[in-house]
Amino acid sequence: MSELRELYQSVILDHNKKPRNFGALPGASHQADGHNPLCGDKIRVYVELAGETIEDIRFEGEGCAISTASASLMTQAVKGRTVAEAEALFGRFHSLVTSDSTREADIDGIGKLAVFAGVREFPVRVKCATLAWHTLRNALEGRAQTARTE
Repeated sequence: MSELRELYQSVILDHNKKPRNFGALPGASHQADGHNPLCGDKIRVYVELAGETIEDIRFEGEGCAISTASASLMTQAVKGRTVAEAEALFGRFHSLVTSDSTREADIDGIGKLAVFAGVREFPVRVKCATLAWHTLRNALEGRAQTARTE
């Protein structure tokens, strides 16, 4: 088993069992819901903006290990960043998980999120990995509709 695959499994299991930034954020300035009907994942993302900076972010919900771990790692990755930086990171993350699995993954500038490179080998799991990110985008844009990945 490759080192990246072992790291992937270890990080996913850790963030699934002990998700970071899990729970409601009372008084959040932005929030949105997300749902992946194929897997049953449901999430709510809460964001507190200070100007254009994500001062705090939390999530709650239930889902598969990939969905929960992705939400946990996402909150760590975007906290303290500007909205524009978070959007750019989402673009890099989305490119990573949807890229051709026969080519080497581009993990530059993505930090711990690189562990999700393995998801691209399982296209149905991409929806699980990206649900929190689509939900964050809806929250930041003030969209009332539930983010969906189908």
